[in-house]
Parts: sequence; structure tokens; C-alpha cells
Amino acid sequence: MKILFSPSEAKSDISGSISFSDKSLSFPRNFEDRLSILKKFTDFLNNATLPELQKVFGIKDEKECTKLQQLNLFSSSTCKAIQRYTGVAYKYLNFDTLSQENQNWIYDNTLIFSNLFGPILAKDEIPYYKFKQGSTINGLKPELFYKEKFTDAIDHYIGNDLIIDLRAGFYEKFYTIKKEHITMKFIKNGKVVSHWAKAYRGIVLRELAKYQPNTIEEFENINFSALNIEEIIEKKLKKEYVFKISE
Repeated sequence: MKILFSPSEAKSDISGSISFSDKSLSFPRNFEDRLSILKKFTDFLNNATLPELQKVFGIKDEKECTKLQQLNLFSSSTCKAIQRYTGVAYKYLNFDTLSQENQNWIYDNTLIFSNLFGPILAKDEIPYYKFKQGSTINGLKPELFYKEKFTDAIDHYIGNDLIIDLRAGFYEKFYTIKKEHITMKFIKNGKVVSHWAKAYRGIVLRELAKYQPNTIEEFENINFSALNIEEIIEKKLKKEYVFKISE
């Protein structure tokens, strides 16, 4: 099973002992493509005005923008992507409290779509950075760049495994699934939850790591906390599970 997951704007400033290099990330054959966009980003920051920095970082504080502008992605220390991100989904995943076996499963089977670094595995090492979702680099849209350059590599990584797509809608722009897969929707009081869907994606990933299903039948047998299957909607290649939040 392979899980497709979103990053988060919130990030930890954990510092490790390893600097970013070609050994930091998966898909080594595509490292030069990835490096090219990181260099473009660095060049953009070196020449950006304050309003441009505020837009690309998604923050207003001038001092913080200046600090971020001076960060060197290539010499900064790294940590695993699953521990770099600290947004709502990651808080509810609570990765550090999982067993080593469950953590290893997430490392190898969870593909995160970073707005700046592109498709990375949960175990990949990345430095601290800021890059607001939907931002461009001198007109370049990273999501389209990575879709063009990495689709074949992702197809190969997934192989014949079952896919559970837990991404927010924006991250579908990075990669289009071309085989049968599972998506999930969460309903509370008759309405689809939006912001708090992130929390339930984190909860679901945590449970998947514990049960490690390989088939749809095994997935359906998981008793997700406070979630009950309300409906299953099949749309071409997508099998959408609508979960009712019972808490």
C-alpha cells in the first residue's frame, strides 16, 4: 500500500547533523531536476523585494522574511520530512509515539508532495524552509514542473500497490493517479469538514501504519476511531469512502 499525503505550512526547526545533498532524497535519477528548481528558488530569493518575499513565504513580518531569505538550503541541516512538518495532520498523526515498526512503515510507504521539494518520502531528509502553497518562482509553477519530471518515477515507486490518496485537492496537481485508488471524505452533522479533514487524515495515516493493510478488504476492516463508513462512491478509477464522524 502507498499513501499520498500533503505537507504543511507549519514546520519544525529541528536541526540534524546532515546537510542537504543528493543522498537526502528519494528518486535519485531526478535529483538534477529537483536541484534546478531549488537553485531557481535561491536565485529568486537573492533578488526579491520585500513584497515578493512576503508573498512567497506567506508571512508579513519583515524581520522573519529577511531571516528566511538568508537561509541556505544547501548548507542547512536536515531532518526527516515526516518530522519537519508540524501542521494539523501531523499533530494528529503523532508520529513520535508510534512503534519503530509503524514508523518504518510510514517512512517507506508515505509519499508527501512538498510545494518546494516536490514528491518526497516520509523518510527523506529536508532542511527548514518556507514556500507558500500555490506560489510561483519567476512564473514557474513547481506543481506542474514536478508533475512533468517525476510522474514516471512515482508510477514506478507505486507499482502494483494499492493507493490511498489522503492529499488535499491542490496536491493532485503534482501527480495524477492512473489506476484504481481510494480517497476519503469526512462528514459531521451532515456537512463535509474542510479544515479539520486534515486532523482525520492524520488519524487515518496513524491507523494505517498500525494495521498495514494490503488490500481493500483489509482496509475496510480497520476500525478507525470515531469514524464510520457512511457510503462508498465509485467514480471511474476512484473509490471514495465517506466517513461519518461519530464523536
